[in-house]
Amino acid sequence: MSDDDPDLPAGVARRDFGDGPALATRGESVYGEPTGDGWRRWDPHRSKLGATIEKGLDTGLSADASVLYLGAANGTTVSHVADVAGPTYAVEFAPRSARDLLGVCDTRSNLFPLLKDARKPETYAHVVEADLDVLVQDVATRGQARVAVENARFLADDGRLVLAVKARSEDVTAAPEAVFDEALADLREAYDVLARTPLEPYHDDHLAVVATPR
Repeated sequence: MSDDDPDLPAGVARRDFGDGPALATRGESVYGEPTGDGWRRWDPHRSKLGATIEKGLDTGLSADASVLYLGAANGTTVSHVADVAGPTYAVEFAPRSARDLLGVCDTRSNLFPLLKDARKPETYAHVVEADLDVLVQDVATRGQARVAVENARFLADDGRLVLAVKARSEDVTAAPEAVFDEALADLREAYDVLARTPLEPYHDDHLAVVATPR
């Protein structure tokens, strides 16, 4: 199978790990994912960003892209991002998850972990460079759109926000579509929305959004 797929970001390919073509990046294994010939499977069921790519949205990722990743957790998805992109800043608030993230960084010299709260970008503004190409956000907290608005300061004018809105993190009682509409309205304070799509069947009650700063 060709490594070149015009519908995928450069550095992401479809490889067969024994059960048909699947997303993959080159790099060291992180979470027990299948590997072969230097490639590692990128499971969209375990990655909102992977699901976003599977759904066909243009995330702006590329080999030389500079990235800020909010909500890096144990490093599952951000490890794939660092496999593909250039300098990647990984913000994680939970100390336990951050310890796992440090291990991922050991094999990726372009991945920089930050034990910080994504709701307080002023606490890492002195570390993260400006005019970044991509902001990826995957945080499970109320006010997800507000977090994206507050972190828009780091993006270049033509940069891209790739956001996974989790309806149940905002309001477990509200209809997901109502939550998504409110989040999109809040996002438009700082962004122009380029594309959006539900992340089913990979993630229930999630909306992927790609946007660019106003």
